[in-house]
Amino acid sequence: MGTVVVGYVPKPEGEAALAKAIDEARLRGAKLVVVNSHRGGPDADPADAEAAEAELAAVQARLEGCGVEHEVRHLIRGFEPAEDLISIADANDAELIVIGLRRRSPVGKLILGSNAQRILLDATCPVLAVKAGD
Repeated sequence: MGTVVVGYVPKPEGEAALAKAIDEARLRGAKLVVVNSHRGGPDADPADAEAAEAELAAVQARLEGCGVEHEVRHLIRGFEPAEDLISIADANDAELIVIGLRRRSPVGKLILGSNAQRILLDATCPVLAVKAGD
């Protein structure tokens, strides 16, 4: 059985990526690994971690009814989300990574970097980039 890895954030682009990843896992007869990654660190707000846990519990409930073998991972390890997603994909010999995209200004990309770009360039398996619906 193969594996599909999806980067999830509780935003429209994350929801679009999750929906497409569920479809892809069904189509491929693959296991779905949902990854929610935060940098964490001394400046991390405990309320943010608590909110993320609640959001991921809702994702878990959604996945229970979709008929796809799945695993949900919430990571706060100090790594960039791109690093976490790529390492999990590699560790699971993923056949596909699904990510959500959002429009960003050139200055926003320069200041904040681009996890999507890093995943697209560094992943060892195909990457499916999904835009959120309007």
